Amino acid sequence: MKVRTRFAPSPTGFMHIGNLRTALYSFLFARHAGGEFILRIEDTDEKRYVEGAVELIYRTLKASGITPDEGPGIGGEHGPYIQSERKSIYLEYAEKLVELGGAYYCFCDKARIESLTDENGNHKYDKHCLSLPKEEVERRLKAGEPHVIRQNIPTSGMTEYEDMVYGTISVDSADLEDNILIKSDGMPTYNFANVIDDHLMGITHVTRGSEYLSSTPKYNLIYAAFGWTPPKYIHLPPIMKDATHKLSKRYGDANFEDFIAKGYLPEAIVNYIALLGWSPKDDAEKMSMSELIERFSVDGISKSGSIFDEPKMKWLNGLYVHEMDPEKFSEYSAKWYDKSVIAGKYDYKKWDALLKSRIDIFSEIPEKVEFIENFGAYDVEMYRHKKLKADPAAALTALKAARAEMERVEKFEPESINEAFARAAENAGIKKGLVQWSVRLAVTGAAVTPGGAAEMADILGKEETLRRTDFSIKLLEESL
Repeated sequence: MKVRTRFAPSPTGFMHIGNLRTALYSFLFARHAGGEFILRIEDTDEKRYVEGAVELIYRTLKASGITPDEGPGIGGEHGPYIQSERKSIYLEYAEKLVELGGAYYCFCDKARIESLTDENGNHKYDKHCLSLPKEEVERRLKAGEPHVIRQNIPTSGMTEYEDMVYGTISVDSADLEDNILIKSDGMPTYNFANVIDDHLMGITHVTRGSEYLSSTPKYNLIYAAFGWTPPKYIHLPPIMKDATHKLSKRYGDANFEDFIAKGYLPEAIVNYIALLGWSPKDDAEKMSMSELIERFSVDGISKSGSIFDEPKMKWLNGLYVHEMDPEKFSEYSAKWYDKSVIAGKYDYKKWDALLKSRIDIFSEIPEKVEFIENFGAYDVEMYRHKKLKADPAAALTALKAARAEMERVEKFEPESINEAFARAAENAGIKKGLVQWSVRLAVTGAAVTPGGAAEMADILGKEETLRRTDFSIKLLEESL
């Protein structure tokens, strides 16, 4: 039997991290088994539909490297893959289910439904319409009375099934309600459409959140009524915001495109999400998609929730950034320089050489380069350095010597600039380290920079380096 898994998101907003993990695990499980992964859009909840959300789903999956074998825009033998285009299919199967005794027509209005509450205020339908005579049902249907189709769930007995992560799950039928399968507008609910689609599309394994553990028996009862074999289930532990709160799309938590906008790499996000509830046998952390496919197994899925730790994802993203091909790094970094104070100034690739090993996410770039444009009046006390035995007077000597040698440099680049520093140190009878340190402070006005004096001078260029050096020499002279 060929493994066939599916990802069936509802277009109700951003691609939440939990949804993306479900897609990822379904994809990894299918690919590891040499099977097929299907994308299906479950858009039957018209009230919650968000314009543009379908395109966002396609965009996110593409950026994540999760590639469906069948789906909208891809095709396949089991289409259409958008539920709103399958309306007639659901109604046909719902009517069959009524004939089989697994469902019934319900004509109860909203007022009656809302009146059905227990002492705790909980709503549960009382099967009122199940006992309606067949002739009455036919008459009311023929008259066009508003109605829904409800599932007929046994009122007693236990329903059991085996989950591949959580083991045997038992649910008392008395705790289940006769949910609506077909709404009054003829559209199916998730409870029905996902069963029909999974069966017709040959889905062998269903991956979804653990919140569906207790409702899965409802779906299995539909399979049983039709005489179908249900798929195997892989229920996933929740992703937690902290020890007590789950991540929630409703409250604006963690979505894929937000992290892309923060400067994370898609492959790093996917890698980190894979580790939220699963771990490989070798405890590897940084893994490419092909490595994830090779290592993935249900045995590694945890039963307990995982806390989303953005600092950990940032660290993992840093590993990817530091190993990036320089050209690819430049493609990503350019737009962040364009958002910074150095937009359109200097040579971005010179900054790349300094920052590639010093950032974890690309959104750190604007802050990392900000100092270069903040040059101006500064406290000369920063020229004190115990290890170098430096003070403003020593720095002044070093700067004057360095300034004279830099003036003579024709090809102004790091190698020749450093040679000038060496000559300056020799001429002044001081250490080269003192010269380099003094010049770096003089041309940046910053105690911490991503590169040394030669790199900073190279970025600024000869004219600006000399101008800033002159400014700092004058500042030091006036302070002494």
